[in-house]
Amino acid sequence: MGLQVHQFRTGGDRNFGYLCADDLTGEAFAVDVSFSPAAIVDYASGRGWKIVYAFSTHGHSDHCNGNAEFERLAGVGVLLFGDRCLRTGTHVKDGAVFALGTGRFSILHTPGHTPDSICILAGDALFTGDTLFVGKVGGTWNDDDARQEYRSLHDKLMSLPESIRVFPGHDYGTAPFSTIGDEKTTNPFILQQDIDAFMHLKCNWAAYKKAHGII
Repeated sequence: MGLQVHQFRTGGDRNFGYLCADDLTGEAFAVDVSFSPAAIVDYASGRGWKIVYAFSTHGHSDHCNGNAEFERLAGVGVLLFGDRCLRTGTHVKDGAVFALGTGRFSILHTPGHTPDSICILAGDALFTGDTLFVGKVGGTWNDDDARQEYRSLHDKLMSLPESIRVFPGHDYGTAPFSTIGDEKTTNPFILQQDIDAFMHLKCNWAAYKKAHGII
């Protein structure tokens, strides 16, 4: 499955949105159109890509605020976790598979940042929303959420091949994208030896950032 990925700086708090297109057919899906739905639709149109799916990685407004405009412009409904795709009848749930041109992509349910957080795996591209950033992870509200996030990160994402490219929902890290291998070796949250250490770092992240010069 040959894929092209285009990353958009959509506005907001350094938000990223994405188009992922099949090389042979031009069928594409959009991710987190947020503040720039028109730019994403126009980019696809200018390259002859046909957007056949769209997703929000979770229900926070900074990722969903452009959904209504996108649906009007593209004629494609934006799907969140638990929704049913009208085109295929497939529900957006863990392990769900969608056809795209000559290949397919899958949904990973990764709760923690929010209960409805998903990541999307297409070929060697992983769209992680606010679950995983470059060198950081998504915020959580309480200990239960943090434990869920830890499991999502280690059971779902870090078990993927190290060559998988990571495309996050915000430009919060030292680079706009990364790989699973890089995150395993450099992300301080992933490097924690167990869930207790992970949660301790979350509770003390402000001090850690200051001590290590992290913005």
